[in-house]
Amino acid sequence: MSDGRATAEAPWPVGMLAVKLRDYIDRLGTVWVEGEITQWSVGGGTVYGKLKDLDQDATIGFSVWSSVRARIPNDLKQGDRVIALIKPNYWVKGGSLTMQVYEIRHVGLGDLLERLERLRRQLASEGLFAAERKRPLPFLPGRIGLVTGKDSDAEKDVLRNAQLRWPAVQFRVQYAAVQGDRAASEVAAAIRKLDADPEVDVIIVARGGGDFQNLLAFSDEALLRVAAATTTPLVSAIGHEADRPLLDDVADLRASTPTDAAKRVVPDVAEELSRIEQARARIRSRVTHTVAIEVDRIAALRSRPALSSTGWIVDQRADELSRHLARGGELVDRALEKAGRVAAELSGRLRALSPQSTLARGYAIAQLEDGTVLRGTGDAPAGTRLRLRLPDGSVGAVSSGPVGDRE
Repeated sequence: MSDGRATAEAPWPVGMLAVKLRDYIDRLGTVWVEGEITQWSVGGGTVYGKLKDLDQDATIGFSVWSSVRARIPNDLKQGDRVIALIKPNYWVKGGSLTMQVYEIRHVGLGDLLERLERLRRQLASEGLFAAERKRPLPFLPGRIGLVTGKDSDAEKDVLRNAQLRWPAVQFRVQYAAVQGDRAASEVAAAIRKLDADPEVDVIIVARGGGDFQNLLAFSDEALLRVAAATTTPLVSAIGHEADRPLLDDVADLRASTPTDAAKRVVPDVAEELSRIEQARARIRSRVTHTVAIEVDRIAALRSRPALSSTGWIVDQRADELSRHLARGGELVDRALEKAGRVAAELSGRLRALSPQSTLARGYAIAQLEDGTVLRGTGDAPAGTRLRLRLPDGSVGAVSSGPVGDRE
């Protein structure tokens, strides 16, 4: 094609692509870069290494030819923060991209401190160092998470001192690199894993000190944000008093050394038993004193005349009780007498109104056979059978019909 573009019908040879890449990369020229040396090895007079940007988590490989090596500082090593003048080179035959170093030097300590100070101010403005977000440590953690280097002195110090203080303490250890290019990411991953474990009550990140540059991993922003996001209390035990890493400020508690971390996290069983015994003694003394006071108070109450002889209560109330009994009997008799008079009066009235009293005065009640009382002469025509009720009984009769009145 006229524009030189490769197509399925007219593909480029691999060599053409490689040459174009080499020519394009050559035009980039040299550039100054800054990073941390995470690999430094010498082979055949040539240095092969890697530079890492801790902030962006990016890595490039580089090589220093023997002719250049003679002009660079001879104390360069893994972990150093440097700036380097490099030129990218594409090797056509091998298909690899390399960075050739023309000059390399240490980064000034002031530059690193300034960068850390900017990060410190940023995190402080976000509240990651605030005292109110610090969580208290549990009094007696059931299981302690420990992030440290494998077979390190820091691990031995924490385990030994914790077990001396509380023999039954349990640990869950996560090993991680504690310096170099892998340190920040591995420590962050270990913290996340322990934070997700529901059995872990507190996490200790321990390292046995080191120089300033070796501790830079514990000021990595990504690691600090992981530490700030944990829900489990976190203890920083990096063991470096001067130039302390920023993890000390983000953690819920800073311990000066791994040994100090063990003492701060795990209570001393001997001290706790002594405190318990002292508390028991104070309680026993307080209870004994209180009981003694109450016994004396009861004895004083019992010695009073009102309680020393109780017969006076009966004697004092006996006359009063007799008066109440006599008065009660008098009131009952009076009530019965009044009720008797009322009953007699009502009985007299009842007898006066009774039909039986009327019959006793010489009257009779005429009734038909069905018991109906005669109300008039028309109710008993001649021949009607009647029943006459008298005071002492009843007699039968037959009506002869109406008759005139007789005086």
